[in-house]
Amino acid sequence: LPGKSGRSMTRLSEYGKLLRNKQVVKRTYQMSEKQFSRLVNKTALKTSKTSNITHDSALYQLLERRCDVVLLRAWIANTIMQARQMMTHGHWMLNGRKHNIPSYFMKPGDVLSLRKSLQNSPLYSANSSSNFRVPFWIKVNSSDMSLELTQLPTSEWKELPADLLKVIEFYARV
Repeated sequence: LPGKSGRSMTRLSEYGKLLRNKQVVKRTYQMSEKQFSRLVNKTALKTSKTSNITHDSALYQLLERRCDVVLLRAWIANTIMQARQMMTHGHWMLNGRKHNIPSYFMKPGDVLSLRKSLQNSPLYSANSSSNFRVPFWIKVNSSDMSLELTQLPTSEWKELPADLLKVIEFYARV
């Protein structure tokens, strides 16, 4: 490996590569180990069987349908932690009702809207999604600060730094 101490470093084993992929995805979405393993092993597997899609596509859909990730992909929040904080503080309403759970899986047709009292907040006026590429499954209405999930996310838009098949393989192996 390159660098001063590159000779003393060992390359990752196959298990190490799988573990690294899992950790990257888990930390990208800021999920605990228990929450992430349940999502991969139970929820995504069940979704893939009922929807006739592959396990990795089901996992990607579930990860991208979370409320905090939808705020992040719509460029309302700059980081996943900021999006989670916006949700837990109750700034957003889901389908017109108070909502503060960032890990909730949105369904097509669900609308996240900013509370009326916060629409003039400098936090939300500074972030405009017009300059950024928003995924095609999210419709942003900047006039009334609302987001709609128009359809299920597809894996053509993937921006993950890791391979979801390796994550599934890691959990199948353990």
